[in-house]
Amino acid sequence: MEYRTLGRTGLSVSPICVGTSSLGSPPAPYGTDTAVATILRAMEGPFNFLDTSNEYGSGGNSERRIGQALAQAGGLPDGFVVATKVDPVVGTSDYSGDRVRRSVEESLERLGLDRLPLVYLHDPEKITFEEGTAAGGPLEALIELRDQGVIGHLGVAGGPIDLELKYLATDAFDVVISHNRFTLVDQTAEPLICDAMARGVAFVNAAPFGGGMLVKGPDLVPYYCYRPASPAIIERVRKMQEICEAHSLPLAAAALQFSTRDPRVSSTIVGMSEPDRVDQTVRLAEWEIPDDVWSQLLPLAAAGTGELG
Repeated sequence: MEYRTLGRTGLSVSPICVGTSSLGSPPAPYGTDTAVATILRAMEGPFNFLDTSNEYGSGGNSERRIGQALAQAGGLPDGFVVATKVDPVVGTSDYSGDRVRRSVEESLERLGLDRLPLVYLHDPEKITFEEGTAAGGPLEALIELRDQGVIGHLGVAGGPIDLELKYLATDAFDVVISHNRFTLVDQTAEPLICDAMARGVAFVNAAPFGGGMLVKGPDLVPYYCYRPASPAIIERVRKMQEICEAHSLPLAAAALQFSTRDPRVSSTIVGMSEPDRVDQTVRLAEWEIPDDVWSQLLPLAAAGTGELG
């Protein structure tokens, strides 16, 4: 698998990033043993990029289980990049600079690392931009931690595109994550991608399957981005599914490759909750999709609603 340079960070990452939000969930089959086995399988290759967050899982279980896997593997493999995110304490609105420092300390302890290669300001829409950039606020704390060498590079990961554009304009960030906004359904993130490219900032795309609709189809999963999908979205995806089925092609393969085939996307985050998901994702990423299929799918994708903002 050909790796890509992560913007101006100089880091080399796989075009698919292992998402771990579900690894913190306690019910089977996502318990500790499965979670650790998933990370160990991921570290065998071909992916070298892993995404987590301070708030994923009860009590930071996602990071804790990743730390267990790293300990079993004898440490972080050479060239393997672990990215995490700072978050308020779950159930609180405390996104102060002090909370960011504690969030980083917790992540270091759980992961068993003495330095974090990449840390994102997560869901900054939880506060105003003014609060995020104020003296003593989260951005100031992240910059201080980077300057101290505790963090290698800074990123911002959120939903609303206009807000992420404001954060990129501070020139403090090397990486930006957008979720559900650059898919076969919706390309609201296009202005963010263009701005990131102009600044030398890496664009990382999350949720290429829109929460499951672009895997199982709109009849089984009539939701997109955690909400009921509009009739227009359902009809477009149904047409996409019919095109893929006519070519014996999984809709999920087209959904994933819509993201990975774009050279502006440094990496695409795919959630992996079991070891087999690693191999399944490789197959989807390498599935051969004829040009005539893309010629039918892309016009449908271009009708993206932009309703997510």
